[in-house]
Amino acid sequence: MQIKLISTSDVHGYLAPTNYSRRDHVAPFSLSRAATVIARLTARDDDQVWPIVIENGDYVQGSPLTYFIARRHREAAPLFSRLADCNHVAAGVLGNHEFNYGLDYLDLCESSRNYPLLTANIHDDQQRTLFSKPYTILERAGVKVAILGMTTQFVSHWEQPKNIAGLHFEDVVTCAKRWVPKLRELADVVVVAYHGGLERDPETDAVTERLNGENRGSALLAEVPGIDALITGHQHRTLAVTVHGVPVTQPGMKGSNVGVITLELDANHQVTHRTPAVLSVKDAAPDSRVMAQVDPINQKMEDWLDTPLGYINGNMLVHDHLDARLHNHPYIDFINRVEMAATGTDIAATALFNDDVPGLKPHVTMREVMNSYVYPNKLAVETISGTDLRGALERCASYFLLVNGRVSVNPEFLHPKLRHYVYDIYSGIDYTFDLTRPIGQRVVRLDYHGKPVAPEQRLTVTLNHYRAGGGGNYPMYTTEKIDRRLPTDMTVLIAEYFATHPVVNAVQPTNFNVEY
Repeated sequence: MQIKLISTSDVHGYLAPTNYSRRDHVAPFSLSRAATVIARLTARDDDQVWPIVIENGDYVQGSPLTYFIARRHREAAPLFSRLADCNHVAAGVLGNHEFNYGLDYLDLCESSRNYPLLTANIHDDQQRTLFSKPYTILERAGVKVAILGMTTQFVSHWEQPKNIAGLHFEDVVTCAKRWVPKLRELADVVVVAYHGGLERDPETDAVTERLNGENRGSALLAEVPGIDALITGHQHRTLAVTVHGVPVTQPGMKGSNVGVITLELDANHQVTHRTPAVLSVKDAAPDSRVMAQVDPINQKMEDWLDTPLGYINGNMLVHDHLDARLHNHPYIDFINRVEMAATGTDIAATALFNDDVPGLKPHVTMREVMNSYVYPNKLAVETISGTDLRGALERCASYFLLVNGRVSVNPEFLHPKLRHYVYDIYSGIDYTFDLTRPIGQRVVRLDYHGKPVAPEQRLTVTLNHYRAGGGGNYPMYTTEKIDRRLPTDMTVLIAEYFATHPVVNAVQPTNFNVEY
């Protein structure tokens, strides 16, 4: 028998082939294109060739469409599980972003599903059915395949407490050590579907990111024997590798690829060959069945995206993202102004989340806001010490690399996952980085209200909820230091800011300097 383990991961709500930059944009990715590839892979489905489709998380959040459904048309939320059924999904896994809109909304998104959600390492005090199934066992022609589903345990470090109330996220290696031996007794093939990635290079085993528990795929394969295939996600990487003899796939993001692990079994149900692959969807036409379901709500959302909000006096477009991060930018200054206006603080921080952030055109619509501020972040106000603030700025300063007088981005922020969103720029303080100095010693000026910041000085800062919880390896920020939270999404706060400030001046800030 040949078993095909087919996976999508980190689709992030890009159901139609567009990035929403304009109404007629056509993108080489999307769930609709992936569906065409999946249909081809599942065309033969019998006792000799057995396709099994797995949705590996971060499915219902991440695009303007997901925001539009969650905040303005919740009745459309079952669309996500209907589309998964359309792709013959046999099992689903929750990603960390599945929790962004709360558990009631997640339950609504999954309300039309005919497949199990696998949540082995998520323990629920309220014992809701959404988190009741750690694994599933599928059987065909006498062959049993067990699928164990797990989610990165780092969710609790990022998510708003109310969205995960009563949930506890167990270390995935500990969880797998408990379940895999049991599944080996129950099934011929054991598959782990993990919304998390590899923390080590698959060839050299060298550490590629901080060993903080966010990604534990390498440890899973090194410490837990008996896994026949590992499906990964979360890092947005495109991977088809073999680690410790186990095939591993990760299909990128936005439905740009489909992962396929092919297992060949002999007459005794033993795996004899293992082949991982990742298939691009760029040449696949969008699946008509998917688009027929997506189009009605997508057209409503396109109308909403064209809603005018206000006017920018000056230039707030981002043309050179490295230069903006190196010298600050009017768009960054504007987002910090919105944050400070919403919270009443006079220090705020934000990031250019990725190199696709366009900034804002002179005539601002909701489309520009949604394409520039892509996360459903909420704000938190946190009181920290001067030492904390300096430590945060040193973390920011480590984003840059200086080689032969030329500034580039530190590879730590590029590999194995692009993490431009980890680098913040602050308003309300005056500070300078000296890139000729060693990492950890680069902050050479830090003033607040014209005076140097003292180590024990108390400062109140506005951050997004991800950073306020320490996300991005900022241990100086913790939930214990949060004074208050705002319940409103940043995109709404931006729109509300334009309602009271219909004309916004684009100002080049001068509070931040970099020496090199």
